[in-house]
Parts: sequence; C-alpha cells; structure tokens
Amino acid sequence: MTSSPTANPQVQNWVVRKPVARGKGGVVASQNMHAARAGAEILKAGGSAIDAAIATASCLAALEPWNSGLGGIGFMMIYDAKSGRARVLDCGPVASRNLDPKAYPLSGSQAADLFGWPGVVDDRNVHGPLSMAVPSIVEGWRLAHATYGRKPWAELFASAIRHADAGLPADWWTTLKIAGEAAALRNYPSSSAIYLPDGLPAVTSSAGPVKRIMLKGLADTLRRIARDGARDFYEGGLAQDLVADFKAVGAPIDAADLKACAARFVDPIEVTWGGATVSLASGLTAGPTFKRVLDGLPAGGVAKGPGPEAFLAYAAALRAAYAERLEKMGDETAAATHTTHLCAMDRDGNMIAITQTLLSLFGSRVVLPKTGVLVNNGVMWFDPRPGRPNSMAPGKRPLTNMCPVVARRDGQGWFAIGASGGRKILPAVFQISSFLIDHGLDLEAAAHHPRIDVSDPDLVSMDPRLPAAVQAALDAKFPTRLIEHAAYPTGYACPQVVLRDGDTRLGIGDVMSPWSAGVSEDTV
Repeated sequence: MTSSPTANPQVQNWVVRKPVARGKGGVVASQNMHAARAGAEILKAGGSAIDAAIATASCLAALEPWNSGLGGIGFMMIYDAKSGRARVLDCGPVASRNLDPKAYPLSGSQAADLFGWPGVVDDRNVHGPLSMAVPSIVEGWRLAHATYGRKPWAELFASAIRHADAGLPADWWTTLKIAGEAAALRNYPSSSAIYLPDGLPAVTSSAGPVKRIMLKGLADTLRRIARDGARDFYEGGLAQDLVADFKAVGAPIDAADLKACAARFVDPIEVTWGGATVSLASGLTAGPTFKRVLDGLPAGGVAKGPGPEAFLAYAAALRAAYAERLEKMGDETAAATHTTHLCAMDRDGNMIAITQTLLSLFGSRVVLPKTGVLVNNGVMWFDPRPGRPNSMAPGKRPLTNMCPVVARRDGQGWFAIGASGGRKILPAVFQISSFLIDHGLDLEAAAHHPRIDVSDPDLVSMDPRLPAAVQAALDAKFPTRLIEHAAYPTGYACPQVVLRDGDTRLGIGDVMSPWSAGVSEDTV
C-alpha cells in the first residue's frame, strides 16, 4: 500500500450509520423506507411476511422505478415457520419466443453497458424494445400470495396506488438516477416525457418543496392488477393493452409470451454452516456459486473474529468460486446491475427474501406508452455470441446473479438476507452471513462492518475502512485496490437483512443507500 493520492480514493468525510428496527412484531427491510413502511402496516393488520413483501415490492414500482417494478423479474426465498421448510420461487427472466438471435449482430466494439459481452449493433440488447425479456415478477407475487398470503390481494396494492397517484419525489437521489441515464431515456418519447421534461431531469429547488414526477399510466395499471388479479396482466384485458404497447414500441413480446409466463417453486440448495442451516437459491442464480464459496473455506472454518485470517479465507474462496463461474456458467464481468432487494419477517417467524430487478438502471429505458410499465432489459443477460453457455435463444432462461438467502438454527428461522448489485451481490451476502454465523456479530455490527469485493476477477477490492492489518494481509497475498464504499458510484452491493433474536424481530436497510430502512410493525 502507498500513501499517494491514487492509492486511497476516499473522498467522503463522514461516518454513515443506519438504525436497526426492533420490535416483538414483524419487520421489513427495503431500499426505500416508505415501501418498507407499507409492508410493516400490512404486518400490523395481520398479514404474513409474504403479504408484507408484496406490498413493499409493489410500492417500489412507484418509489424506486429505475430498479424494479411491474416490468421486472426476480427470485424469492420463502421460509414457512409451520413446516420448517424453505422454498425458492423462481420468477426469473425468460426470452420471448419470438427472439431472433440474428437481430443482434455484433458491432465489433465493446458493449456500452454492464456486461463484458462484445457490442451489438445499436446496443439493441442493452436498451430499447429488443432488449426486453418477459416481465414475470407480477406472476411471482401471485404465486407467493396464493401459497402463503393471508390478506386479500387487493389490499396489498393500496399503498402502491397511493404513491403512484402522488408521483415520484424528485429529490437529489431521483435527479441523480435520471441524469445518469438521460442519454438513453431521451431516445424513447414515452420515457423522456416522464423523466426528462423540457429535455432535462426534474430538479427540486434547494428551497423546496420537493417536486413530483407523475408516472403516467402506472397508478391505473396498479388498480387493474389489484382489482382483476395478477393473471389479468398475462391473459386478460390488461394483457391485451400490454401487447398493444409492446407492438407500438417494436418489442417481440406477444400475447403467447405473456400467457405462458409462469412462476415456479423449486427446492433450494441446503447447506449446514456453523450450526445453522442455510437455504440458497438454486438454478440460474448465484446460489450454486455461494455453495462453492463455502466449500472453499478452510476445513475447520474461518478464524474467529473478522480479522486478517478470516478475510484471507474470504478472498481465496470467493476468487476460486468466481473463476469457476466465469469459466463454466457464462457469467458477466464486473459492472453492477440496478436491482432492489427486500426482506420481511412476521411475528410467527415466517420469512421472505425477494430480489427483483429491471437489470440495468431503468431497464430497457422504455416506458410502455399506455400502461406506464417500465420494462426490463433482460436480453442483456445473454451472451450475444452463439455457442456459449449463456448464448441467447427463443424462450431461453439466462444466468443471473440474484442471491436471496434464509438461515435457520435451533429449529427456527434466524435471518433472511439478499442484496442488489450484480456480481457484487454474492460477496456481500456471504460476508454478512459469515459475520453473523462465524463471528457472532449482532445485526448492527454485521451490517456496518467493512467488506471486500471480487467483482473484478483480477483484483480484490477493499473498503478503506477495513483495519490496516486486514488490508496489509490481503495486499501481501492478492492484487488489491481500495474502493470507497459510497452511495454513488456504487462500489459494493446493497444488502437488506431481517433477523430473529429471541422474541425480538430486527431489520436493517443498506447502510449507504439514502432511502433504505428497516421498519417494525410496532412503530407504524
């Protein structure tokens, strides 16, 4: 390590803390505090953790539209306290049956966005109508509610509708997010009309009050889903309007694609870790790689206390697991995605972790003109080159980085965790889980502890706040760099956690996200 200005890129001069929500009732943790509060209100009204999570998730369509929403996809991990069983709910990305790989000719350049694929002509796999995968998150909410819900479906959308009617607050965070994608958003009239009035992002005066951005069509679409049910989105009157919207913007998704959309329950990967049983997502997620990380830890476990020996073990296991993933599973390179994660636990001990995403910031950047649905750009998950593990094909599912996790011990649910952040998700979820399982840190300490990242396969990224001894040990064994943990640019994933401690339920949002929060039903 050196003391030159480039050796330590830290520019912030503050200490950021997040409060832990505590109570005897249920708790929700989300990247948006208003969405978390909506879920906590459902818990207080007698809803299950799954009900609360759906209420929170639907609010995010209006409160955090660039990360997730009705046009997104996702994975869930659900723990049922009565049966003691954890299940994965897969509502992940699927390409349209009309996808034509020949429509994505290589440009000879590097891709302009998140992944390390070769570039495609006009970046049509990155943004625009040809980048869209079938939106499946609403179907995932439906199956989760049908299986584990207690409250009437329509009640779960009341807060989301209110927020959509009120409009998106244009604070500094909103303005920053829109400005970051203005160059792409301006290509699509229905999107620029909402997010770029007069050609520029909405800006609230420093004197206030906060401006509101009206998300045209979204509130009415939420009302229709609440009134007519989720399947109306896929094979009813709303589906007809969606198909007309897809056709109007030139997307290949049609009525058959929507009707065929089906979420599914699959068994998780179950591992025993430090006296806990941990359930990992299976299939085309980061779960199998998480297991490889655990398999790569020292046989006797990591050294107690998150010091140099533990972080050396973390770095070695993460790098080895990711090397295998890159070689055999067709994963992408080191850039972050723009996703959201939320967790909920009810007073009965049921837990859910949901990761849902549009993939890129603002997904395809296309808002459907009538329904107001901002659609994902899930085609970008595919390698545009033929004959690769993750090459695109009609109706195919691509590999993703989503990693919802639940842990239980002593016969009860213990914690649920997940994160947003692309390849940064797994290292964050693994390390915080280890802080809890291996080192016995409490939730507040685990959430605030500095971490490493291995998103770049050639380097170990270190938070400058790590103890000097940890940094020196890592620097002696691996190629390293210091990356500041900041709200923007995002050098690390954004985790959310809920946890049971005796008869108390706790939750915390991502420490560096300005809007994130844990909210207990006892406080609403």
